[in-house]
Amino acid sequence: MADGSTNDTITQPSSKLEQAIRVDLAEGRLAVDRRLPPERELAERYVTTRITLREALSHLEMDGLIYRENRRGWFVSDRRLVYNPLWRTDFQRMTREQNRQASTELIEAVSAIAPEAICALLEQPVGTEFWRIRRRRRVDGRLVVFVEHHLNKTVFSDILEQDLTGSLTNLYREKYALEYGDVSFEINPISLTGMPATELRCSDGTFGLQIVRVNRDQSGLILDCDVEYWRHDAVSIRIDTRDGPG
Repeated sequence: MADGSTNDTITQPSSKLEQAIRVDLAEGRLAVDRRLPPERELAERYVTTRITLREALSHLEMDGLIYRENRRGWFVSDRRLVYNPLWRTDFQRMTREQNRQASTELIEAVSAIAPEAICALLEQPVGTEFWRIRRRRRVDGRLVVFVEHHLNKTVFSDILEQDLTGSLTNLYREKYALEYGDVSFEINPISLTGMPATELRCSDGTFGLQIVRVNRDQSGLILDCDVEYWRHDAVSIRIDTRDGPG
């Protein structure tokens, strides 16, 4: 107080607040079971305002140290899953080989006209219908990626009758005798909005990473196009021709 006439509290500047939170995160003093205390408690702990606290937390989120889930609060980010686009492997195997646990939830499997950009990638006329499969995936229980698959209906005429919560890579091999051949990737930072944000339980505008992949079979036939929407702190794109399964 100043002369006993106000109730103003001296608060930490955002830069000092961020550094204090970074130190407490690094030394394990802040989170219980990876969950941070509610914002009200954090503001009291660091003697700051909610506005200044949220600014600091948003900066730490951008750096990939913490993340927020709607209606659940803030959490400490785990180590990133390494994703090498050169690997010819499925999500479950990639996760398992990094001593992590994966799960997949089916959201939708329907016939639908693909967006114009997807038709172009799949080298089909605008207005072409594909099988559209939407799934979300967890690593160690945390929602990390929403995926929208567009599949060639001619190649996979009965795929909606199959179990779509497992590996599509394995399903292609075991059911249709198809192996991946050439593949193309496009990777871009994005803001997660709409359905991807809703399915990943994050606010519109949350930082994300979009990976668009077009897969061909061993003879060069285009099989599908996958559009992946990742939480940016959950994945690390790492390309090394010496590394990983073939």
